[in-house]
This record gives sequence, structure tokens and C-alpha cells, in this order.
Amino acid sequence: MKYVLLPNSVKEGFRTLLKPVINIFVRKKISPNVFTTLSIFICLFSAYEFGKGSYRLGALLFLLGGLCDMFDGAVARSSNRVTKFGALYDSTMDRYAEFIVFFGMGVYFIKRFLAGYEFGFFVAMTVFVAIFGSLMVSYVRARAEGLGFECKVGLLQRPERVILICLGAFISEVTLILAIFIIAIMANLTAIQRLFYIWQLENPSKFKTEDAKVKEEEFALKNVK
Repeated sequence: MKYVLLPNSVKEGFRTLLKPVINIFVRKKISPNVFTTLSIFICLFSAYEFGKGSYRLGALLFLLGGLCDMFDGAVARSSNRVTKFGALYDSTMDRYAEFIVFFGMGVYFIKRFLAGYEFGFFVAMTVFVAIFGSLMVSYVRARAEGLGFECKVGLLQRPERVILICLGAFISEVTLILAIFIIAIMANLTAIQRLFYIWQLENPSKFKTEDAKVKEEEFALKNVK
């Protein structure tokens, strides 16, 4: 079963709202890779702001970087400029962008620990656990697709992680820490969820109800006759 927090209808609705802007970029013949590159640079500034404790500005920049990441794929599809290199470049920069921003948060909480905030070290370690989870979510999908499966399921995919971090950072440091803890747990669970989903796809018979199995057997007997 495909459990998700943000349904595709919500994501598609947001893309529809951005359609007029995307059409402008298409008419200007701007390369989708420009937005991918812009996203990583914006996320570098976001990481810097998080690292020095300006987490609200860092969150705003992270959100802007995520928006640029949406533009690259949308512009590529709308202008028929989808390429394998573009897809690879986009995925690679996404991983770098997310890692850099989380790294900035980790640096901030290590600095807080050195300044006397005892809980800071534990939060910094949690940031790195969140990084591991986020990377594994992407890795499982990429590996599954390399094996011929579609694997876009998951409770905490990248859009959800970006939104969660930004919401937490906009409110307060406490809610930012809470968001980091949620991601550290849920991102790793999402990676496991994707593994289980692929296992289900390879073993569909194990998840059929008894009624479904009986109907299949009856259908097979009729066909034999």
C-alpha cells in the first residue's frame, strides 16, 4: 500500500499554480539545468545561515532552493528538454543540497554545545542521523528503479522533509529541533518502507486474501475445463 503524507494531487495542484511562471521560463528558453545549479547555490547560503544561527532566513532560502528544484523538472517537461544527464544532474544536486543544509544545522548545534548548551551535541548527532535517513530514502528509490521497479512511495520524501524543516525553523528553535527528530526517525522508516514495498511487489501472492486465492483457483479450474 502506498502510504504518503503529501498526496500527488496536492503536489500537482501546486505545480498548476506555478504553470504561468514556468511558461515564461519556457518561452525564454532557459535551460532546466540553470535552476538545478541555482538551487544548490541557494542551499549553500541556506546552510551558511543555519550554521550561524539565522535559522528563519536559512529556512526561507531552503524553501527557495526547493522551489528552484521544482522548476527544473517542470521546465524540462514543458519544453521537451528532458535528458538522462539532466535527470542525473538534478538527483545528484538534490542530494548535495539536502546534505549541505543539514550539515549547516549540525554545525550550529555543535557550536551551541561548545557554548554550554549540553543538549546541543545530541541534537547535532540527530541531524546526522537525519542525513543518513534522507540519503537512504533516495538510494533505495534509485536502486529499485535500476532493478526495474517504480518506487516513489514514502511517508517522508524530499518535499515533506523540506516543508517540515522550514515550518519548524520559522516557528522557533524548539520546533526546529522537533522537526529534526521527526526526520531522523521518519526518514529512516521511509527507507525501510520502500524496501518493504519492493518486497511486496516481488511477492504479491503472500498478500492476497483467502477469498482472492479461492477465486483464482476457481478461475483456473474453469479454464482447465
